[in-house]
Amino acid sequence: MRGRFVSLTATLLLALTGGEYLWTVSPAYTSEDSQSANLLRCPRFSPSDSLRPEDAWQAFQPAFAPAGMQPRFEEQGVVWESPDRPFAIGGISQRIENIQAGQGYRLEVRGTAWNLPAPIASVVLARVTFLHQGSPTHPAGVLARDCLSAESESDGAAAEFTLQDVFTAPEKADAVEISLEVKWLRGGRVRLEDVVFQHISRPGKRLVRLGTIHFRPRNSSPQSNLENLARYIDRAGQLGLDAVCLGEAITLVGTNLSVADVAEPIPGPSTEYLGKCAAKNYLWIVAGLYEQDGNTLYNTAVLIDRTGGLAGRYRKVHLPREEWQKGFTPGSDYPVFETDFGRIAIQICYDWFFPEVAVMWRIRGAEVVFAPTWGSTFPDKEGRVEGENVFRVRARDGGFYLVASVYDGSSLVIDPLGRVLARNEGSDGVFWAEVDLEDRQALPFVGDWRTIGPRHRMPQTYLPLTEPIPIPR
Repeated sequence: MRGRFVSLTATLLLALTGGEYLWTVSPAYTSEDSQSANLLRCPRFSPSDSLRPEDAWQAFQPAFAPAGMQPRFEEQGVVWESPDRPFAIGGISQRIENIQAGQGYRLEVRGTAWNLPAPIASVVLARVTFLHQGSPTHPAGVLARDCLSAESESDGAAAEFTLQDVFTAPEKADAVEISLEVKWLRGGRVRLEDVVFQHISRPGKRLVRLGTIHFRPRNSSPQSNLENLARYIDRAGQLGLDAVCLGEAITLVGTNLSVADVAEPIPGPSTEYLGKCAAKNYLWIVAGLYEQDGNTLYNTAVLIDRTGGLAGRYRKVHLPREEWQKGFTPGSDYPVFETDFGRIAIQICYDWFFPEVAVMWRIRGAEVVFAPTWGSTFPDKEGRVEGENVFRVRARDGGFYLVASVYDGSSLVIDPLGRVLARNEGSDGVFWAEVDLEDRQALPFVGDWRTIGPRHRMPQTYLPLTEPIPIPR
C-alpha cells in the first residue's frame, strides 16, 4: 500500500516519533504569487542545455567526512541513502543573489521518502539563510516551519512529502542561501524532486491582543467574584482584547466556602455567566473553576469563545497535597484548542513546576498558553528561582507566549524568548500586550525554537519518563 506525507496548513500532525503531535501553519500566498519565476537553477535536479545540477547545487561536506552522505543526481531527482550508517548526514545548497530586503519569498520542497522511522527528525530540513555582504543575517538561518504528516505505512512504502513556508527578507539582506539538509535516515532513503523559491507579496502579520486580569477578591462570595470579574472583562472588551485570562478557582478565592460548596457541572451556571460576558465583549475567556462531574471532582479551566460558547476545558494534571487531600482527581490529557487567532493551551498553577508540561504544549503546537494560577509569581529572592522566572523559562522552553493570571505576585504576559511584555505592577486591572503570532522569535545562534526544537528532540531516549517512578533518596 502506498502511503504519503502531506504538508500541513493549520492541520494536526501525528509524528512517527513516539506518537507525538505537532501543528504547523503555512501563511497564505495568492495565486498571483504562484505565477512568479522560480529563482533557483536546476530546481528539478536535472541537467539543462548549459548547466548540470552538480554545478548548480553545492554538496554538503561534514567536518568528519565518514559521517557524510553524498547526493546522487538521477533522472527523477536527487537521492540520499546510507544503509550502513544510520546517523549519516548530507545536503545540498544554492546561493541566490539580488535578494530584496523586505520582500516576501516562498519556498516549497517536494519529494519522496522510503522506510523512515522518524520523519520529523530525518527527512529534509529546508533552511533559508539570508545574507548581507556574504555574511548570514542570523547564523542559524530560518527553517521552513511546515512539517510532514505521518500517513505512510511501516512496511517501507513510498511516502510523498511537501514542505513549504514563506519568509520576509530582513533589513540589509542582499542574497540568500537555500540549504536542503538530510539527516539520520536510519536505513531509509530520500529523494528530492522539485524545489521552488519565488517572490511573493510580503507575508501579513497575525496581530493578537492578549490580556490578563489581576484581581484577588476578599470577604466575598461566588456571585460577587463573577460580577467583579465581569467589570474587568468589560474593560478588556473596551481595549479590544482578543483573549483574556482569569485566575484559578474564581468562585472560591476570597470566600469562606469549601471546594464542595462551589463545585459545579461544566457547562453550568458559571460558564453560562462567563459566556454572556464573552459574547458581550466579543473575546475569548480562560477561567479556573472547580468541576463536579458525577461523583468526581476536578480542578478545571474552561475556554469560552467569542459567542459565549464553551469551546473546551482542561483538567489540571498535577495536583499538590492541598488538592489531592481534598479529593480532587487529576486530569489525564494536554489538549490544544483552535481559536480564530491561533492555537492555545491551558495550564493550571502547580503544572508550572513540571517542565514536561511546556514540552507537551509545544509538540502539540500551542502558540499561546494561558495559566490561571493561585500560587505566586514573585521575582527571585535570596538567590532562589521564584515563580516569575520559572514562568519565563517555561515560555522559552516551549517557544510560546504565556499569559498568567495570579493572586500573589505579578500577572504576566510573556513572549517566546521569556521577555515580560506586560505585568500588573502591584495593581488590580487588565494588563495586555499586542503580539504578532507570525513573528519568528529567534534565539541567538540557535534560531527559531518553535521550528528547531521538535526536529531536534530525541523521544526514543526519554523512555525513563514513562517508566514507574523510583522513590527519591
